[in-house]
Amino acid sequence: MTDAPIAPAVPTHWVLSLSCPDRPGIVHAVAGLLAEHGGNITESQQFGDPLSGLFFMRVQVESRTSRTELTSAFELLAATFSMTWQLDVVGRPMRTLVMVSTAAHCLNDLLFRQRSEGLPVDIVGVVGNHVDLKGLAEFYGIGFHHVPVTRDTKAAAEARLLELVEELDVELVVLARYMQILSDDLCRALNGRIINIHHSFLPSFKGARPYAQAHERGVKLIGATAHYVTGDLDEGPIIEQDVERVDHSRRVEDLMALGQDVERRALARAVRWHAEHRVLLDGHRTIVFR
Repeated sequence: MTDAPIAPAVPTHWVLSLSCPDRPGIVHAVAGLLAEHGGNITESQQFGDPLSGLFFMRVQVESRTSRTELTSAFELLAATFSMTWQLDVVGRPMRTLVMVSTAAHCLNDLLFRQRSEGLPVDIVGVVGNHVDLKGLAEFYGIGFHHVPVTRDTKAAAEARLLELVEELDVELVVLARYMQILSDDLCRALNGRIINIHHSFLPSFKGARPYAQAHERGVKLIGATAHYVTGDLDEGPIIEQDVERVDHSRRVEDLMALGQDVERRALARAVRWHAEHRVLLDGHRTIVFR
């Protein structure tokens, strides 16, 4: 005789996110299944996209039902509705690898927020193509992996990155001002699992000294965009954007400082929302349940 799974003594707070072709009865079916398994829904958001014909839903629910039993039940429901879905524990830190070059502001912000502000990630390593930020990673007790990249070593460097993703059981990769272009193969291997941040001058001011170029043109807004990485440079699905208004009195140095602050904010929100399973892909767009 096989023993039935033992239900937890206290309820587990689960988060369920899903997408599927839109049709009547999805919310009723999901809520009914959760009720059948003793679930008390604490948060629920849904959206039907008339353009893609897809339905998106995020539910937080407390239940004493085991993960095994809930997973089995949802596998049957998912087959009925052709769902793509995820089930996780609310607030579980997502295992994250951060990639950097020489700029410290985004890495420092993520490490600080993880330690002091409850950012739900577990940064298990920092990868740098330079060693400038090794000391910062080690200050926070995070292992630093120097993986230099040249034209001749790019393939080997990306292979090493994938090895680290496997070895460290990484769920999310964050490019925190990592100044290297990833190959199409790597983007496909980690599809939906890499977030990048860049200033919003792209594509207007490419190349070196973008803030100086922006200052010369008298821009009135500076900003940043956090997005998923695809093979199309800086054109992946956007998760979050932020801006600051500026005027003629601002120096180039002011624009750079404000720009770094905007980049930190936008990236931190994008990472948080991804880790909380609030971001669902809708083709080239994202649905973000805040």
